[in-house]
Amino acid sequence: MKNIVGVSENNIMTKLFLNALKLSPVVLAATLGAANSAFAGEITSVSQLSKESSQEIGQVTSVSQFSDVQPTDWAFQALQSLVERYGCIAGYPNGTYRGNRALTRYEFAAGLNACLDRVNELIATATADLVTKEDLATLQRLQEEFSAELATLRGRVDSLEARTAELEANQFSTTTKLKGEAIFALSSAFGDQAADTDNDENNNPDLEDNVTFSNRLRLRLLTSFTGTDQLETRLSAGNITQFRRGVTGTNMTRLGFDSNNDNNIELDKLNYAFNLGERVRVKVEAKGARVYNNINVFNPLFKSSGSGAISRFGRFSSIYRTNSGSDSAGVTVSFNPKGRISFDAAYVVPENNASSPADGQGIFNGSNTALAQLSFKPSKALNLGLVYSRVYQGGDDVNLTGSIGSGFASDPFNDVATTSNNYGVQASFRPSDKIVVSGWAGLTNAEAKSSALGTNRGDEADIFYWGANIGIKDFGAEGNVLGIIFGQSPRVTDNDSFIVDDNNVVTANRREDDNTSFHLEGLYKMKVSDNIAITPGLMVIFNPEHNNDNDTIYIGTIRTTFKF
Repeated sequence: MKNIVGVSENNIMTKLFLNALKLSPVVLAATLGAANSAFAGEITSVSQLSKESSQEIGQVTSVSQFSDVQPTDWAFQALQSLVERYGCIAGYPNGTYRGNRALTRYEFAAGLNACLDRVNELIATATADLVTKEDLATLQRLQEEFSAELATLRGRVDSLEARTAELEANQFSTTTKLKGEAIFALSSAFGDQAADTDNDENNNPDLEDNVTFSNRLRLRLLTSFTGTDQLETRLSAGNITQFRRGVTGTNMTRLGFDSNNDNNIELDKLNYAFNLGERVRVKVEAKGARVYNNINVFNPLFKSSGSGAISRFGRFSSIYRTNSGSDSAGVTVSFNPKGRISFDAAYVVPENNASSPADGQGIFNGSNTALAQLSFKPSKALNLGLVYSRVYQGGDDVNLTGSIGSGFASDPFNDVATTSNNYGVQASFRPSDKIVVSGWAGLTNAEAKSSALGTNRGDEADIFYWGANIGIKDFGAEGNVLGIIFGQSPRVTDNDSFIVDDNNVVTANRREDDNTSFHLEGLYKMKVSDNIAITPGLMVIFNPEHNNDNDTIYIGTIRTTFKF
């Protein structure tokens, strides 16, 4: 009820009257009084209104003027309020109220109109006592009781107004958000000797034990034009030491956040994501295509390079890394990504294949990865994934495992064009709100697509790997994470090709890993604030390069991550 006979509900008088109308049986008594006191007899037509109204007595000023109204009557207070506070009740000529009479619709209309006329009169003259002393006392008491809350609300409103004004004056863009991440790390590789691939432990070089202090900076510009789409532009610079084969003799020791371009700022990611309908999400990547950024990798606590595992191996399965990189291009289509069953399809080309068709390259003729993943989410506690990828890589730079695992696993045929069928299974389980258990296993069947010294076209190699981890959230303090990661990095279990030594002599030893290496990692992420986290961690590589003749290698780091 917004307006009755031109009286705004925001007016105090009108509010009081309308609130009275909402209270039954009080409103019935008040309205009966107004209607019955207006006429001595029952009104049966509009034409009778003027006739019957002549029987009215003058306006009463006290409920005691009614001879048939007693303080014990159930509606006495309601009638007293209408008579003495608002003066819109009249009686019969004989001084009675007749509160027990039946009420007709005409009488109701007449009584209601009498009270509304009185309300309008009081508003117009502005002489009415609209607020009593009791009302003022109540308001004062409430103000005193809630003074602290009112002061707090006033402070919050003032703060919000100030912050809003500052944001409006200094906003970066109405369509673009700027997000950043800076990593500073103290790191060192230590142990007796670096690894190699032969079975002679006497010729291994010494492992340089030098502590490095390095950094990585990323700035992301996230632009949305419709509210559901996103254009991402990322600038990156860093000099994080890459503990790879040239340093430790193996890629098994690489950090999960390493990046080294001598701190030159470069564009390393450019993509655009949008929806097709309600259940299809498409992401087109012109630069920096990385499938693991677009789909579920089933390792929620440790997948991030800035706040997850300290190792490259511990972030997720290597099946997601093939042909990914800062110069890669690709497209990912996700079907029903928020549903219990979802499907993802991706196509990625590395390096300059997206723009240079020379030498048989290009989007479809050069190296590429086609990947499909089926995800099952029966509950928030359990996620399962099945993934398959078909990979082709030219002979110049074959890397089937994304620089994870042994050198033989990355390039089983020694710089020969290779295709591979890759199969993976992933799972993540949350037995409680504080504990997350995740893991994966993968199998790769690689095939040589050309012949070379030591390799025949059609030679095959099998590569196997697995990993598991447990993370405990809020360990020690809210926001902290304790993690342990264990597994076996990619290992060649069978290979038809042979090794060729420096003198081009083919030996009987194939490019096959005879032993098994294990990866053990422990980390503890400490949340300093919403924007700062410090993560000390240690990873241990037993039998590096899947070679028992290699000494154990250790990588220690303290990673500090700033986000804004």
